[in-house]
Amino acid sequence: MNIITWIVIIINVIGFFLMGEDKRRARNHEYRISERTLWLTAIVGAALAMTIAMQVFRHKTKHTNFKLGFPLLAIIQVVLIGYFLIK
Repeated sequence: MNIITWIVIIINVIGFFLMGEDKRRARNHEYRISERTLWLTAIVGAALAMTIAMQVFRHKTKHTNFKLGFPLLAIIQVVLIGYFLIK
């Protein structure tokens, strides 16, 4: 695997962890991870894992901007990553 593949894997693991951690904090009424941080993480490449994490943790599923935005961003990222890895 090349370095780009490893970076994509690592950022997706981080994104998945962030969604789970934010859900845990929400349940425990603790200080939350900002939506800005969640979006920035998704934008830099973790949208796929964060979309999966939304379903796994049942987190942010009632927020339309997350419910529609993360999957749309994930599709775009998968297509771009696929294009650049195949090229």
